[in-house]
Amino acid sequence: MTTTPARTDALPLRLHHNAYVCTNQERTRHFYEDIIGLPLLATWIEEGEFPDFPGRKLCYSHTFYGIADGGALAFFEFADPEVAAAYKAKRQPLFVHIALAVTEAGQYEIQRRLDAAGLAVTVRDHGYCRSIYVEDPDGLLVEFTADAPDVDAINAHQLATAHDSLKRWSAGDRRVNNDIRPHR
Repeated sequence: MTTTPARTDALPLRLHHNAYVCTNQERTRHFYEDIIGLPLLATWIEEGEFPDFPGRKLCYSHTFYGIADGGALAFFEFADPEVAAAYKAKRQPLFVHIALAVTEAGQYEIQRRLDAAGLAVTVRDHGYCRSIYVEDPDGLLVEFTADAPDVDAINAHQLATAHDSLKRWSAGDRRVNNDIRPHR
């Protein structure tokens, strides 16, 4: 079976936004804009009907915080307490999170601001990148990851071996192939 690479002209251009629900837009703004440094780009105040609440007009705010590539993180807050409770963000396991690429200097600065704000930060060296993790005010886990200095070589190796590694995994072979992660 021959594998052909995806046509780049058919791929999405970039991530437009990831949307989440928050319980307090100002608290969310403080975290993402004042501490993390993502600029507030838009605040839409809207009203609409949703299938979960038929026949009711729901009022909500929808904010967007900019990422350098033009994408954004977006947050909804609902005015009606019943609706807010129904859509409230639920704490997710460690492996469900948003990861944002940053430079090493940017990561250091974000970690400095998180530390200054008294927020718990977890640091992980994955070998191919170094990541810091923090929870936002509603429990969303956010990762800020800086690539390793030799990321181009690492990515080239992964591109060349990704299909074979996936086939090996699918066949039940669980041998670890991340030989660059520091052992703990």
